[in-house]
Amino acid sequence: MNTSTARRVLASIAACATAISLAGCGSSSAQDATTIEFWDPYPQKTADSTWEAFVKDCAPEGYTVKRVGYAQSDLLNNLTTAVKAGNAPQIALIDNPKMPTAVDAGLVTDIEAAGVDVSDYDENIEGPGIIDGVQYGVSYGSNALGLYYNPEVLEKAGVDPASITDWDSLNAAIEKVVESGAKGITFAGISGEEGTFQFLPWFWGAGGDLTDAAGSQAEQDALDLVSGWVKNGWAPKSVATDNQSAAWDLFLTGEYGFSENGSWQAESAKEQGFEMISIPAKDGGVAPVPTGGEFITIPTQEDISDEKLQATVDVIECLIGTDENLKATNDEMVYLAAKSDVREQQVAENDVWAPWVDAVENAEGRTTEVGLEYETISAQLSEDLQAALNS
Repeated sequence: MNTSTARRVLASIAACATAISLAGCGSSSAQDATTIEFWDPYPQKTADSTWEAFVKDCAPEGYTVKRVGYAQSDLLNNLTTAVKAGNAPQIALIDNPKMPTAVDAGLVTDIEAAGVDVSDYDENIEGPGIIDGVQYGVSYGSNALGLYYNPEVLEKAGVDPASITDWDSLNAAIEKVVESGAKGITFAGISGEEGTFQFLPWFWGAGGDLTDAAGSQAEQDALDLVSGWVKNGWAPKSVATDNQSAAWDLFLTGEYGFSENGSWQAESAKEQGFEMISIPAKDGGVAPVPTGGEFITIPTQEDISDEKLQATVDVIECLIGTDENLKATNDEMVYLAAKSDVREQQVAENDVWAPWVDAVENAEGRTTEVGLEYETISAQLSEDLQAALNS
């Protein structure tokens, strides 16, 4: 063994022995040493998108960023394969309810130990990425759910949106809208996580607790509410298969009074003259909504040099390392930032965000309290929702 080879072997052994243990040890990756591979769940953002340019512009000197967009449902499976094969990307954006799964499978590493500043972020937004006291990712921002309404439809029906403060007043408003000749409400009840995501505000708004969800009174109350809209003819039967985009397309017809949908529709809503109120809890007040968005993570590497790890951190810092960078990333993704002072800047520049601040600040992480159990809980809630909507 020559001196140079011996040094490389010793360096590899030393790296494997570090306390932070950012990666498992094994054969070196075949990836280009000067390429930072960046995976995200935004395949709709193509090579000519502003997001593509935004990410690539974060390449440190001497490096390039190779971005790959996977469907949300495929990213974790592909990441599992890549980690096992020893050619994982340096950065991956993981949907927040998938974080416990990624950590349990050993797919991601301690991002704070890697050198990423995780201070001053909102605890409720970061919760799903912190497991057993270790922060495995940084959520740069969140989207949220709200209750959009069509002012023209409500005015014709004689409904004051300020009067909607609980479920009874919401139902009374929807009934008036329908009696006026318009249609009631759209929402997404599709099977799977997307439908559960939209069901949770009603479940939590009824006092629900994910540690005791299935068969609880809160679940039954929420199921009765949303299935009752369908049975009364206030919501279309298609809600059982509608995703959030389909529910929004129905609302865009101008025929409906209300639509439960996300902050990502805020600009579209503004263009149409639609407005938003927070989703009401059963007995009054604002219902918690689930945090949305992704976590920036550093996947487990077979072998990564100190220099490339630092370059990886530099890319992440370019995206979120300063208030200016964090704001730019959230503006690009149409999210509200996970830091209050940056959110204030966003609202100051664009008042469309003002109604969403309370929703984001009071949102709850789906997995924060229940961890890996959320997958089973979500699946059961989805099954129960489908049964109620199709009964």
